[in-house]
Amino acid sequence: MEFFVAQILTGLANASSLFLVACGLSLIFGVTRIVNFAHGSLYMLGAYIGLTLMEVLPGHFGFWGSILLAGIAVGLIGVVIEMLVLRPVYRAPELFQLVATFGVILVIQDLALLIWGPEDQLGPRAPGLRGVFRIMGEPIPKYDIVLLIITPFIALALWWMMTRTRLGVLVRAATQDREMVGALGVNQAWLFTGVFALGSALAGLGGALQLPKGGADLLMDFTILTPVFVVVVIGGMGSLPGAYLAAIIISVLNVFGVTYIPQSTLVLMFIVMIVVLMIRPYGLLGREEVAGEHGQVGEPEEPIKPASARVRAIVAVGLALLALLPLFGGNFALVLTTDILIFCLFAASLHFLLGLGGMVSFGHAAYYGGGAYVAALLVTWTETPMELAFLLAPIGAGLIAIVVGWVCLRLTGVYFAMLTLAFAQLLWSLVWQWQEVTGGDDGLVNIWPAGWLNDNTIYFYVALVFSVGGILMLRHVAHSPFGYALRAARDSKRQAEATGIDTRRVQLLAFTFAGFMGGLAGALFVFSKGSVFPNELEIVRSFDALIVVFLGGVKTLAGGVVGAGFFKGVEDVLTRFEYWRLIMGLLIIFVVVVAPEGIVGSLRRAWRHFGPGDSQDAATTKEERRL
Repeated sequence: MEFFVAQILTGLANASSLFLVACGLSLIFGVTRIVNFAHGSLYMLGAYIGLTLMEVLPGHFGFWGSILLAGIAVGLIGVVIEMLVLRPVYRAPELFQLVATFGVILVIQDLALLIWGPEDQLGPRAPGLRGVFRIMGEPIPKYDIVLLIITPFIALALWWMMTRTRLGVLVRAATQDREMVGALGVNQAWLFTGVFALGSALAGLGGALQLPKGGADLLMDFTILTPVFVVVVIGGMGSLPGAYLAAIIISVLNVFGVTYIPQSTLVLMFIVMIVVLMIRPYGLLGREEVAGEHGQVGEPEEPIKPASARVRAIVAVGLALLALLPLFGGNFALVLTTDILIFCLFAASLHFLLGLGGMVSFGHAAYYGGGAYVAALLVTWTETPMELAFLLAPIGAGLIAIVVGWVCLRLTGVYFAMLTLAFAQLLWSLVWQWQEVTGGDDGLVNIWPAGWLNDNTIYFYVALVFSVGGILMLRHVAHSPFGYALRAARDSKRQAEATGIDTRRVQLLAFTFAGFMGGLAGALFVFSKGSVFPNELEIVRSFDALIVVFLGGVKTLAGGVVGAGFFKGVEDVLTRFEYWRLIMGLLIIFVVVVAPEGIVGSLRRAWRHFGPGDSQDAATTKEERRL
């Protein structure tokens, strides 16, 4: 009995900082509807700033004062981020806002590296709180007990603010109906800024409070990000009591998982999230999600049509020149171009879900990495010929997509996106921990193509044929009756069903088809590199695909392909510099704020304004689109 009490107390202490960060994220989403991926970076800044202040301010006052000042400092940083990055894109679709926060992550990562260096830093002991208390004979660190006392007070203070102050009334009103709050004369811009500052301050406070239990390092932003999102989703987006309850559940279960089932620690919280969302689709204490003013991906300015003869001619010339690359390009150019072609297919498969289906997936790497692992496992354990393994890989990825899609399509919006992430993490943890079969973090190696393909030039042509063929197939489906049905389900599900379209079946088929194409890209990848590792299934790989789709243009069919080519080319150049993430992050933020249509959309807009043609006709067309 004593041991169980100690474990529960430890779990409750661990829930303290997790709750602070999660309730800040929940507040921000509840009012602004922004899925703030930079929240983990604010948590990291709180730890680093708190550590720096503790080195300057001595004693008890210095320690606790540093924690408070760290929270205030991060809150002020949040004001800067909200005003410079997010305020210009509040009227943009939710995916654009999400990508903007990812750009902020890259900027903060390199700024932290520049200021505090690459070394991990240990946190100081809390003055006067060294040692342990004995509770029923079990040792409990004194600092854990203090956290157990502090967190309820903070939660009560937030409850008092939300229920007894004018700011709290406005915040609660904004979570219900932002437009009505604005119609009543409330300055929404400053309300959003204040809420974002408060949420950021809570994240910074959580980062500083955990210093005696850990420290500060450059990876802690991504380390905390996933658990925080899981807590917020389980509790219900926008619900502070839900965040507190979910933080306790996850932390306590994780402590017992480490003790009794160590293998479960990587996936336990995702299993809990899947179970909760299948029973309560909007979290324990959440309510039905209200989409942003402009939805998740927005509506195209004009209907997507098949490419004109001129565009087809330009693409044909480009492909012909690409086919001549082995004649004038070196080995490095062939390898780099092969990588770009494969990534273009991967991005195009995600774009099919995003642009045509309106389904934002955070776990699309599951099918890319899944296809790669299916091929690698077949070659390694059954000695399947490369050609057959290559054909079976996308089928295996498609089967995974059927299962995941069947479960996830019960939900919408952020809950749908997070559930796709949960399944991707389950697959990643299976690959990571099943070392006897998958090789674990050592991966699977010596997965080379057949002898007749074991040449960079020949494999380049294979990648060219299958990548371009897959992209053309995706475009063909987009313009088929199925593609129009998918777009109808995206734009108005009720109207589509009223016309006889089975929207759930259409979306499931689209989800499966996108997974199949992602698996084809994974099969091309594994035989190109001769190996595969678990990082091809990680969240970062999915986010890379999301970013390139946005950079190219979500509302255009060519967006995923153009964005992937641009991203890979720029990445190859920028990674030669020490602070390449800073440059990449600023570039992403610039595109979000200045050219939210992406590369393809911006070029089209420029062509309409400056291209040949009668200006009066162009103005008339623009007015027709507006009407």
